[in-house]
Amino acid sequence: MAAAWVRLCALVLIGVSSGAALAKDKTPTAIVVGGGLAGLTAAYELQGKGWQVTLLEAKPSMGGRSGLATSEWIGNSKTQPVLNQYLERFKVATLPAPEFVRTPSYLIDGEYFSAADLTAKQPATAEALKRYEKTLDDLARSIDDPLNPAANSTLFALDQMNVSTWLDKLQLPATARQLINQQIRTRYDEPSRLSLLYFAQQNRVYRNVSDRDLRAARLPGGSPVLAQAFVKQLKTIKTNAPVSAIVQDKDGVTVKVGAVGYQADYLVMAVPLRALAKIQITPGLDNQHLAALKGTNYGWRDQLLLKFKNPVWESRARMSGEIFSNTGLGMLWIEPALKGGANVVINLSGDNARLLQAFGDKQMVDQVLIRLHAFYPQARGAFTGYEVRRYSTDAGTGGSYLAFGPGQISKYWRLWERPVQRIAFAGEHTDALYPGTLEGALRSGQRAASQVQELAAGKSFDPVKAAPVAAAAAGAAAAKGGFFSNLFGGSSGKGEQAPAKTQADQGKPGFFSRLFGADDKPETKAAPVAKAEETAPASVPAPAPAQAAPAAVAKEEPAAVKPAASKPAPAKVAPAHKPAAKPVHKPAAKPAPVKKATAKSEPAKKPATNSQAKAG
Repeated sequence: MAAAWVRLCALVLIGVSSGAALAKDKTPTAIVVGGGLAGLTAAYELQGKGWQVTLLEAKPSMGGRSGLATSEWIGNSKTQPVLNQYLERFKVATLPAPEFVRTPSYLIDGEYFSAADLTAKQPATAEALKRYEKTLDDLARSIDDPLNPAANSTLFALDQMNVSTWLDKLQLPATARQLINQQIRTRYDEPSRLSLLYFAQQNRVYRNVSDRDLRAARLPGGSPVLAQAFVKQLKTIKTNAPVSAIVQDKDGVTVKVGAVGYQADYLVMAVPLRALAKIQITPGLDNQHLAALKGTNYGWRDQLLLKFKNPVWESRARMSGEIFSNTGLGMLWIEPALKGGANVVINLSGDNARLLQAFGDKQMVDQVLIRLHAFYPQARGAFTGYEVRRYSTDAGTGGSYLAFGPGQISKYWRLWERPVQRIAFAGEHTDALYPGTLEGALRSGQRAASQVQELAAGKSFDPVKAAPVAAAAAGAAAAKGGFFSNLFGGSSGKGEQAPAKTQADQGKPGFFSRLFGADDKPETKAAPVAKAEETAPASVPAPAPAQAAPAAVAKEEPAAVKPAASKPAPAKVAPAHKPAAKPVHKPAAKPAPVKKATAKSEPAKKPATNSQAKAG
């Protein structure tokens, strides 16, 4: 009897050890929701680490917010290291950027100006732009660490203001203000809807980064080429698979697509916040995450691709690259068409784009053509067709790119960098340094993939409480002068002066004169400043171990800001994606995994500006 009992115990022990061995050898599984560049990167990196990955994309095609342009101007390996690593790994060919597209230019009342032309022919406008850039650089320089922009009460106070109010204080000439407004709304959103702290933080990131480095090469075919390079490497992709619900428990996650359920150990959520808000998650997200889903501001953008048999503007000037207009045309991106002719990509953004939501696509194109025809009389005769993308009304996007509004950094800064139970988050909106760009999307995919592996290894990402900045102290700092008097041009010792009334206060122009007219005056409706009690965060999740910022830029001063309005931004995807700098869906047999950047390198990127530069 005793011998039988011993044999039974031995069999039980063998069974337990065998089960443990099998569990240890089991291939880990992950689901990635979202087929933009961030989701593609996360899926690729996890698959390369031996994970079984299923990628679910709601739309029929991959690539996310890839833009309409047939090429992207991208930065070099110094400014966009992650993007360039993938291009090299997938052997995606690029072409050197022509010299004449490496800096932005202007279309003022129908006349084309390069930067040099502007200095020679409109010195007052050129001087005002320089004054604006210098003031913005001073503001950006005040941020020591772009990963912690609200480090003190003075900086915290900037988050309670909007950019339009700050611009009003500069008292810029009308044309300069129109051009600056257009640059800001193209890269972010309407100045009146944008947090001054976020604007300063992004300029800090791109400080000391040259336009030449941001426009080093051209990517023929644009970010979709990179997206397809990722797609070729992935084993399991399901398109037309909109996710409706996600259930987490102690054993894994279940993802519902219609009546079908997919199960895995972990999940990467790589969709814009508006799309995430439509997915039911069980257990539910906490109140801070739910508020961020509903409240975080996104830029508003419509993108039009106008096709012409020949470049009708050549007789007046060699217009090419990124062009900012003061007449409501938005930001223009002019490039040769792949099959002959010429293309003009027009980014209508901010309130100009919001006003056009009642228009059909053809009506909207007609209004733009009317303006182009007035400047270039051969435009209608050479016009052959168009394509339109409306990112802000797209159910799967709900906007173009992240653009924190006043008070939102105080509430939501780096909130989505930390996993929630078994879900890690990716997407341009989760990257603190390069949101809205291809680089940011790719970096976020790498980070999310690493976090999933760390979760599987038992690491905890429970949020850490951060001490809130005293809003009262922020108000006091703002009232004292010194930094703020220098910032806003007031005399030291006197508090901020109320902005002078603009023309917009005295009489609103008609719909089309506002949309396409030349009097784009300082906005008067600044976004309401949140009350101090409301904006001081009760608790903000501590930043996740940061991926090192790419290539450090020479440290002159403790801050590296986003280039002034005149500077292009890193390649972004989608809508006209952060200038040669904002778009990307940025693989061969088992390539070596990309190494994590070191935790503290100085960011070296340029503000996303281009329609092609934004991230997807």
